[in-house]
Amino acid sequence: MKKIAMALLGVVLVLLGCNQTTTNSSGDELSIILDWTPNTNHTGIYVAQEKGYFEDENLKVEILLPGQTSADQVVAAGQADIGIGSQEMVTRARVQDVPIISIAAIIQHNTSGFASPIDRNIISPSDFSGMTYGGFGDPIEEALLDALMTSENASVEDVDMINIGHADFFTSVQRDIDFSWIYYGWTGIEAEIRDVELNVQYLTDYADELDYYTPVLFTNEDLIATKPELLRRFVAAVSKGYQDAINNPTDTAKILLEAVPDLNEELVYASQAWLADWYQADAEQWGVQELPVWERYATWLHRNHLIEAVPNFEEAFTNQFLPE
Repeated sequence: MKKIAMALLGVVLVLLGCNQTTTNSSGDELSIILDWTPNTNHTGIYVAQEKGYFEDENLKVEILLPGQTSADQVVAAGQADIGIGSQEMVTRARVQDVPIISIAAIIQHNTSGFASPIDRNIISPSDFSGMTYGGFGDPIEEALLDALMTSENASVEDVDMINIGHADFFTSVQRDIDFSWIYYGWTGIEAEIRDVELNVQYLTDYADELDYYTPVLFTNEDLIATKPELLRRFVAAVSKGYQDAINNPTDTAKILLEAVPDLNEELVYASQAWLADWYQADAEQWGVQELPVWERYATWLHRNHLIEAVPNFEEAFTNQFLPE
């Protein structure tokens, strides 16, 4: 509950700092707060807005950009109805009795890994020894490095870890660091465009437990209890948006660029084409989540002392709002 209290104190900063866009001028109102500046992970939301899928469901949807308070705190405090985050965020929140629940997986598999320019000759986790890692200050980073390095009889204590926050990956590896944690669908694709060759140690290559959902859509328990039909309509509209992104990456990339014209056009088109195969991947439908994925990752987090207890998984996510 301490986390919720912090959210209430910080939420004014979030709302003041957010840019906002809306759909139709009438209908039931909902707000969604992004986890990052707009990118191809969010395309389905912008498509649903532009193509009238929200309007078809009689919804007026407001998109909030992230501020100083994390999306889970904002949604738990009821200052936004829906948020975007990772399975890890939701798991940690549930352990701390923060009442948020994942309602759809935006991407079915974890596409992240530790990346470095090829001239650093990092081809396996053991090569992290003696290198400088640029992170964003989350304890999970050291735990991941430790797990991967221990599997190859190396030690995370031999890695110089510095906090680079949200600094540009390409600038950082030229100046301060040797490797960092990236999502291939954005930074990896940008590297291809820049003709920067990377070595990447994908997390999923080293442990099944690390193939978790990231990002996900989540909401709070109160909205599920009081307005389930509203959520069902929202997810139906967003599902159409992501299905369009799967089937027509070029057209939907254009929609994202029209909504957010400051984005790199070449990167958006290339990233959209790449992610088209990843949104649903091998799942039976877009957005679906499976219990074993939640169980495996939470067990890994607990084993590595990143959460104090393993939550009730059936309260951490639901598929009930996905279209039938």
